[in-house]
Amino acid sequence: MTDGTPARHNGVDRIIHRRPRSTAAVTATPVPLSPDAVDTLIDETAHLLGTDAGADAGFDVVVVLDFGSQYSQLITRRIREQGVYSELLPHDVRWDDVAPLQPKGVVLSGGPASVYAPDAPALPAWVLEQGLPVLGICYGLQLLAQAHGGRVAPADRREYGPATIEVVAPEAPLFAGLPPRLDVWMSHGDHVLEPPPGFDVIAASGNAPVAAIARGPLIGIQFHPEVAHTPRGGDLIGNFLRSVCGCRTTWNAGSFVDAAVADIRDRVGGGRVLLGLSGGVDSAVAAALIHRAVGDRLTPVFVDNGLLRLGEADLVRDVFARAFGMNLVSVDAGDRFLSRLGGVGDPEQKRRLIGETFVRVFETEAERHGPFEFLAQGTLYPDVIESTTPDTKAAAKIKTHHNVGGLPADMRFKLLEPLKFLFKDEVRAVGRELGLPEEIVGRQPFPGPGLAVRIIGEVTEADLEPLRLADAIVREEIEAAGLGSAVWQAFAVLLPVRTVGVMGDDRTYGRVCAIRAVSSEDAMTADWSRLPHDLLARMSNRIVNEVTGITRVVYDISSKPPATIEWE
Repeated sequence: MTDGTPARHNGVDRIIHRRPRSTAAVTATPVPLSPDAVDTLIDETAHLLGTDAGADAGFDVVVVLDFGSQYSQLITRRIREQGVYSELLPHDVRWDDVAPLQPKGVVLSGGPASVYAPDAPALPAWVLEQGLPVLGICYGLQLLAQAHGGRVAPADRREYGPATIEVVAPEAPLFAGLPPRLDVWMSHGDHVLEPPPGFDVIAASGNAPVAAIARGPLIGIQFHPEVAHTPRGGDLIGNFLRSVCGCRTTWNAGSFVDAAVADIRDRVGGGRVLLGLSGGVDSAVAAALIHRAVGDRLTPVFVDNGLLRLGEADLVRDVFARAFGMNLVSVDAGDRFLSRLGGVGDPEQKRRLIGETFVRVFETEAERHGPFEFLAQGTLYPDVIESTTPDTKAAAKIKTHHNVGGLPADMRFKLLEPLKFLFKDEVRAVGRELGLPEEIVGRQPFPGPGLAVRIIGEVTEADLEPLRLADAIVREEIEAAGLGSAVWQAFAVLLPVRTVGVMGDDRTYGRVCAIRAVSSEDAMTADWSRLPHDLLARMSNRIVNEVTGITRVVYDISSKPPATIEWE
């Protein structure tokens, strides 16, 4: 905490927010990866997992083909939670691209199309030609049925919501150890009218007489085991992975650390690595992981860009020097960043300017402390998914992530992104495995561009201070209310809007502050947090009374999608 900070803000920069367990239904976008990006990602994954080294690799892999389901990302996460690595790929990926992963099975996601529509996404021929176990979910079931001669048609009654299925074949491996009646989540307008020849109906419900079918390792289910509303869904997925695919459950934080350390050593060789340390979870875990791999050949650089939260620069310098035992290079570059941002209001341009300025600062430090061959970043799997625009598919880029899309083309480093295969909760688990303190791994996510994307429009020094104070109040009050573990992310946003207010007997004309609080599991999807009204009242009262220039507070009740977590 810097000297002179009002006492009421003491400790707010050390607030810890741990990952919640959201039970809300989620909505994810299809994987927008170009063919070249898919090929590169698979090659890197195969190298990390060791599947390119032969059948004795330490990890088994199950791939998920994305047919546009709102739950595709969630399927991938649920498989990983069972101890099996999973990669989410476009539905039209080629077998030549998938083969290096040596998959033990394939999951076909749901999707909004009808299999009988002329332009419906088709089942790749290799899925059946390779003889792999297959689990088709919803649309995936219908594809599987159609491919084997079954009949798919519009249902008399669409089914969206909870349902109960009857297991009619309890000996089926998919239902091993599960009760004869299961509560599940349905979300479909079509159904399998007639199962294909040779397939057995293994589960049924009142509205879905064909709720699950199987023929050996080919299985299809009409319901969604990946969502929280199917309470035994994890057990069902585990049965498919272990009993049908024969997977080993070796994917965990410890095994990832071992594989990643070996992969980093192989990639870096005798080179040196420069890492931008922001103080957030991602860069902290990346630093600890790379340091374990290459030791003192890693130089972490903390750039105070002038866009950090209240007291954060001092916190980072203190905690990271103690936690890492490294020689942290600290650079005060606030004036440089604010100068570049002067007059810029477009959020994409702000992100790119910040990314470019970060790299130029790193290049200066590289010349001073180098030479360095690699620039390390804490890029995560959701960053890669959200920031990659396809070459041939009509999918729109959501926003440029600072870690992924804000880097100049003439950058003089090779990129090292050891966390790009992980979801956020996996990153936290890896951090704990590496021995990082909870005050680091349990921290709330903070965007790379910092407060620049929480000031709507141009960023000025005059706007940064009130936003810092308002943001500190929001986080402090949520922690004081005991809701730190129930909120994924909470922060304040300063809007370019002025409204009339009254303080005492005087008329005021001040800024509007928005409070944003969301629940999530991995930042791919998020639901707005239903904070108690008295908590919102305390936040609002404190902000308008303690922060000069803010006269009105509003609460953001938008979910992701359609909104993103950050406003810019």
